Amino acid sequence: MSKLTHCVYVLFSLKDKNFYIGSSSNLKSRLTDHFNGEVKSTLFRRPFKLIFCEYFLSKKDSLRREKYFKTTSGKKALKLIIRKSLDELMPKLVSRNANSV
Repeated sequence: MSKLTHCVYVLFSLKDKNFYIGSSSNLKSRLTDHFNGEVKSTLFRRPFKLIFCEYFLSKKDSLRREKYFKTTSGKKALKLIIRKSLDELMPKLVSRNANSV
């Protein structure tokens, strides 16, 4: 049986309250890079919480899923998937925007 090695992950910035969506074949290493400020695109958005991760057999599938989550409809779907987690992270903002999702 093949190993699930490719993942799509979503980080939630505790600073700007926005998502960072990425993919990796080594999640532990990639998260370490983000958390230590070694990724240019997330350097000034730290600290982060990992709030979603989805594994795939195929790198192509994980990249397709990452691309989808970066679209408007993908962001809406993602917010529905992780709505309870978002409610724990920012209850006032989620309750105000509940009707818009």
